[in-house]
Amino acid sequence: MFGLFKRQQKTASASRVVPDLTRIYAVGDVHGCLAQLDRLLDLIRVDNATFSGNTRFVFLGDLVDRGPDSAGVIDRVMNLSLGQKRCDTLMGNHEEAMLASFDGTADPRGWLSYGGSQTLESYGIARAEQFASGFDLARRMVEAIPSDHITFLRGLPDHLVIGDYLFVHAGIRPGVPIELQEAADLRWIRGGFLDSEVDHQRIVVHGHTISPEPEQRANRIGIDTGCYAGGPLTALVLEGATQRFLQTTPA
Repeated sequence: MFGLFKRQQKTASASRVVPDLTRIYAVGDVHGCLAQLDRLLDLIRVDNATFSGNTRFVFLGDLVDRGPDSAGVIDRVMNLSLGQKRCDTLMGNHEEAMLASFDGTADPRGWLSYGGSQTLESYGIARAEQFASGFDLARRMVEAIPSDHITFLRGLPDHLVIGDYLFVHAGIRPGVPIELQEAADLRWIRGGFLDSEVDHQRIVVHGHTISPEPEQRANRIGIDTGCYAGGPLTALVLEGATQRFLQTTPA
């Protein structure tokens, strides 16, 4: 079964650490790719089989949109959150757009054009129905999307600190304390963050911006490797002062 997967492990000396007897699997943007997520979870189960410490999952946001099964991805992550291992999921810009469309606080046409249409299809709302004249999107979303999915998404935080690592979806505004960061930056930022060489005091682990391989910089690690666009789905594994990666085979 595991011949279906590519297992990529890189090690790097790191001056930053996570708490003792803790292993973290941080997962990049899933974007509705349930098959890729299940393959990565299989890799993680094998990798973690003999570890006797505390295992934590951190999903960096953008569970939804673009891929074929956002509804299934939310179900899978919600079930992980109910399991024995600690599972945290962060708010991404795509979750933000989905909730704004659900609440009627934003014009949904923008969301539909960058992946929301595939999300609605995963909940049984056909594309022809989405674009029909006079279609009441807000009402149909309330009918089709389970209330526990919406409750789960509403409860997602914007950041998480574990040891010497700060986990966010997109990045941070350099030089701004975490408690003063704007939600828009944590969910959307690129310019001003990606090219910054500022020491953020913690290593920032993020998704949002696609790169062919994980980006390991002195002040940040980016792990969105574009699984919905044919790339692998990546998990950063942190334990003690080590950093390594697990990846699925690109679709």
